[in-house]
Amino acid sequence: MSAALILDWGLGLAQAMLTLAMALAGWRMIRGPRAQDRILGLDTLYVNGMLAIVVHGMRTGSELYFEAAFIIGILGFTASVALAKFLMQGEVIQ
Repeated sequence: MSAALILDWGLGLAQAMLTLAMALAGWRMIRGPRAQDRILGLDTLYVNGMLAIVVHGMRTGSELYFEAAFIIGILGFTASVALAKFLMQGEVIQ
């Protein structure tokens, strides 16, 4: 078995597992029961989505996917901070 075949199988398995993790995070966002659980589901969803894009970029060999994953990471972190601040203080901008 060649190294390229092992890498292709491993990346495919990683994509499948990340897809499952995204589905479970989406379920946590919908199900709740508290707002904190929904925010944790959102955090998990964007991290898994970012990693799925990185894995796809590794499979295709395109650098464009890595830049997209970087942007998703920045926007996801900003959204998490804004939602946490809203839950703690009731407002985002003071």
